[in-house]
Amino acid sequence: MSKATLPRKDLFDLPEGVLYLDGNSLGPLPKGAVDRVGAVMRDEWGADLIKAWNSAGWMDLPRVVGDRIGELVGAPAGSVATGDTLSIKVYQALAAALKMRPGRKVILSDNGNFPSDLYMAEGLVGLLGQGYELRAPDPEAVAEAITEEVAVVMLTQVDYRTGRMHDMQAITRLAHDAGAVMIWDLAHSAGAVPVDLAGSNCEFAVGCSYKYLNGGPGAPAFIYVRPDIVEQVQPALSGWLGHDAPFAMERHYRPAMSTERLRVGTPPILQLAVLQQALTAWDGVDMEDLRAASLTLTNRFIAEVEARCPQLELATPRDGTIRGSQVSFRFEHGYAAIQALIDRGVIGDFRAPDIMRFGFTPLYIDEDDVVAAAKIIEDVIGNELWRDAKYQTRSRVT
Repeated sequence: MSKATLPRKDLFDLPEGVLYLDGNSLGPLPKGAVDRVGAVMRDEWGADLIKAWNSAGWMDLPRVVGDRIGELVGAPAGSVATGDTLSIKVYQALAAALKMRPGRKVILSDNGNFPSDLYMAEGLVGLLGQGYELRAPDPEAVAEAITEEVAVVMLTQVDYRTGRMHDMQAITRLAHDAGAVMIWDLAHSAGAVPVDLAGSNCEFAVGCSYKYLNGGPGAPAFIYVRPDIVEQVQPALSGWLGHDAPFAMERHYRPAMSTERLRVGTPPILQLAVLQQALTAWDGVDMEDLRAASLTLTNRFIAEVEARCPQLELATPRDGTIRGSQVSFRFEHGYAAIQALIDRGVIGDFRAPDIMRFGFTPLYIDEDDVVAAAKIIEDVIGNELWRDAKYQTRSRVT
């Protein structure tokens, strides 16, 4: 396969006149996705009806798509399962990890982790009782908090607000030195930065596919299990499709002898078809090349915005080696400013309490886009266009 050049804008359906800097929250529509779903509905579901589970390979699609994601995150074939939501996958990984360390009661995360991850941990702690607890120090204090009390370390590699990036290899090593199980959330890593799950030696990783992987709203999540520990993993959600032989219709659960044991319910075939099509945009893309392009874009954006908008405070690490593929600025009136930018064709998003967040996907963003966006940001901030009353009322989704 020939090496791909970046960007690859021709592979995406981007609206005319829009500078889309929010692919870290929801990727744009890949070209071919509409036709792919249409074909699945018409030629598979429509023509073959229930036969399509066999004739169209529907039952194998979660594994096929999982293997393609695995190529982007350094996971071997057969170690990534897709389906359900990221929250479900976090719960599965946490519950299984705790069972692997009986006698230890501490889940360690950080207070910058995505709220859903912390909520799932809190819910599991409440369900289990028996002295289990969640500890969430500042991200910078995680390393020193990894003690022999800790059963599981659960971290999101790239902070969703600031873009600060944990050192996967170093943290995993510390967790293992303390005898803990390591879980990584790759929601802001998969498709954004090079990831080497196999090389890190972590036990579990989870992630979503609607951000940098462009799988569409509600696209299925994924979960990785290190191959050598699969048989130790006891699924807390022992779903029918995680059974070793679902159609044997056995009375009791018997887990599949692979990561497939972490499948739960019926796979979302239409959404998996979109995701499968979206992943073709990565054909021939070298993740190191993508990372280099990402750093060029984010460095340029930081320089342009800081030169034009001294009112904004950089919230993202200036050091690119610890920064994901996003840039965030703090601004007291950040929500209103983002709404004013969206009105002018620059789409970013806001995260409470004061973060203006911009994502950079080298598949469809280039340096001209960066400069054009910075000029519009300068206009909105410098001329205080955000003060318009229509930008002051917050929508349900920010």
